Amino acid sequence: MAKDPVCGMEVDEDEAVATSEYGDKTYYFCAEGCRKQFDENPEKYAEGSKKRGCCG
Repeated sequence: MAKDPVCGMEVDEDEAVATSEYGDKTYYFCAEGCRKQFDENPEKYAEGSKKRGCCG
């Protein structure tokens, strides 16, 4: 399991709606809207950031 870095939801890596690469790491998302938010400002959400809210 992985944690959606935008909303904090637990995401099964094999069933993630979307993924994104940043800083040599793959991030997994519960919704396309979360991936879009992440891609617009990845440094805000990457590695250990706090829950920001969801989803699209």
